[in-house]
Amino acid sequence: MTTQTDHRHSPLGKSTAYASQYAPELLFPIARQLKRDELGITADSLPFVGEDLWNAYELSWLNGKGKPVVAVGTLRVPADSPRLIESKSLKLYFNSLNQTAFASQEEVSAIVCRDLSAAAGAPVVVEITPLNQRPQAAIRYPEGTLLDELDIACTDYQPAPSLLSAVDAPEIEETLYSHLLKSNCLVTGQPDWAMVVIRYRGRPIEQTGLLRYLVSFRDHNEFHEQCVERIFCDIRRHCAPAALAVHARYTRRGGLDINPFRQTGEFDTPDNTREIRQ
Repeated sequence: MTTQTDHRHSPLGKSTAYASQYAPELLFPIARQLKRDELGITADSLPFVGEDLWNAYELSWLNGKGKPVVAVGTLRVPADSPRLIESKSLKLYFNSLNQTAFASQEEVSAIVCRDLSAAAGAPVVVEITPLNQRPQAAIRYPEGTLLDELDIACTDYQPAPSLLSAVDAPEIEETLYSHLLKSNCLVTGQPDWAMVVIRYRGRPIEQTGLLRYLVSFRDHNEFHEQCVERIFCDIRRHCAPAALAVHARYTRRGGLDINPFRQTGEFDTPDNTREIRQ
């Protein structure tokens, strides 16, 4: 497994043969720093903490008797890991477990944890639950203000941070969210849909400008993690909140959804409550 900086070498958008046996070499790590350089983020001074929470809905392997086990999983990749893991490569890696026999679910979890941590360059937390254990999932809306009913005109469909501003008023703490975030895959151009949640403490963020800014990602090509970091950095620079958290929940593709979370450190990490489209 080799660390890549050029996403064009990834399996995205290419015809791919599916491995029938365990193949950790399928994982394709991509250095985070290349895109962070665009945002003026240095590797030794990240302006945020957080994680990328993945949900995996298509996990399967064989038990010692050759009988299939089906499961769901969560993966937590720390935001300060030097590498992200390209999503199609993760799907191919998980598919390589399908015809591989393992002694137990614990063995599968340990192997996946080892492989993903090596790919990301930092410890990845892995939780795998077979469906016969009846795992549960919560779906609900955030507690906060939905921006989507604002009557706005939109003309920008590439990120336009100049739309962001803060109102000259006393400091508040609030949560704002929108279902209108749409970006495109950096490689294939396929649409990525998400709900984005913004929690902050500071002068009030001007809401119409914020919604127009979120809509401006509509024709933008970037990975999920990169979009969230861009949103975080743009709000921080143009609105100067005392504390800030940005959380996006993207709809699934290929049996995976990715939910990046970045914050300045004052807020709790969100739980794994799903967006209705997930």
